[in-house]
Amino acid sequence: MNIGELIENGKITLKKNNVEDAEIKANMLLQYILKMNKIELLTNKDLEVSKTNIEKFNIYITEVSKGMPVQYLTNKQEFMKLNFYVDKNVLIPQPDTEILVEEALIKVQEIENKQKETRSKSESIKILDLCTGTGAIGISLYKYGKNVEIYASDISKKAIEIARRNAIANNANIEFILSDMFEQISMCDFDIIVSNPPYIKTDVIKKLSKEVQNEPHIALDGGNDGLNFYKIICSEAYKYVKNGGYIMVEIGYDQKDEVIELFNKIRHYKEIQSIQDLAGNNRVVKAKVIK
Repeated sequence: MNIGELIENGKITLKKNNVEDAEIKANMLLQYILKMNKIELLTNKDLEVSKTNIEKFNIYITEVSKGMPVQYLTNKQEFMKLNFYVDKNVLIPQPDTEILVEEALIKVQEIENKQKETRSKSESIKILDLCTGTGAIGISLYKYGKNVEIYASDISKKAIEIARRNAIANNANIEFILSDMFEQISMCDFDIIVSNPPYIKTDVIKKLSKEVQNEPHIALDGGNDGLNFYKIICSEAYKYVKNGGYIMVEIGYDQKDEVIELFNKIRHYKEIQSIQDLAGNNRVVKAKVIK
C-alpha cells in the first residue's frame, strides 16, 4: 500500500467515527511515522509503505477514532512557531492562546520603551506564567520578548517536568516553581502576570468532544461556574505585581462579563478590558494594577 492509499483509508476511518479534520490528522500521523514533512508526503504519494509502518498507522488511526488527540501520539504541538513536547499530563496549547502571548508582548515593549525614557539602564521585565502547563506561554514570551525574566508555575509536578523539557529544547532560560496558584510564589515585583487557567464548568467537560475529554481534567476544570481560578487570581494577583503592572488571563468565549466583574470588585485593578481573538470571540481580559 502506498502513501496516498494509506492516507485515504485513514481519512475514511476517521470520518466514519465523526473525527473532525480527518484528512489533516491522517496526514499528521503518517508524517510522524515516516519522519516526513508535509511537502515530502505530498510529493511521494506513490511511495510504498512498509508493513510495520502500515500497522503502526492503523493502530494510531484507531486511537484517534476513540478520541485520542493526535498530539499525544506524536508528542508534538506547534505554538507561536515553536515546537513543544506534549503528552497526556498537559493541556495541548491552542492557537487562540497566542492572543494572550501577543498582548503580553505588546506590554513588554511598552515597559521597555518607558524604561528607556526614564532610566539610563533598563531593568529586566519580570513575568510570571501562572498555570504554565507545557510552558508554551512563558517560553514564547522569553523567545520573543526583549529584556524579559520569566518565571513559570504549576501545581502539577509532571507538567513542570514537561515545561522544563520544553524550555531546554527551545533554549529558554525559565525559572520553574511547583506551586498551587500563589502559595509558593515569594516574589512580589512582577511587571506582568499571565495565565491560561482551567476555566471550563465541571458539568460541561463531559459534554465536550472525546479529544478534549482525553486532556487532563486538572487543566480544564474551573469549578461549577468555571470561575474558581479567576476568583483566586483577582483576589491575589495584585499583591505580586508592581504598581502599574498588568494581569492578563485567557477566558472562555462567554466569560467576559463575569471575569471583568471579578476584577471590578477589587479596587486595585483599573483599565480593565477584553481582547478578541481572530474569530471575534472574547479571549483575553487584562487589567492594570494600581496600589
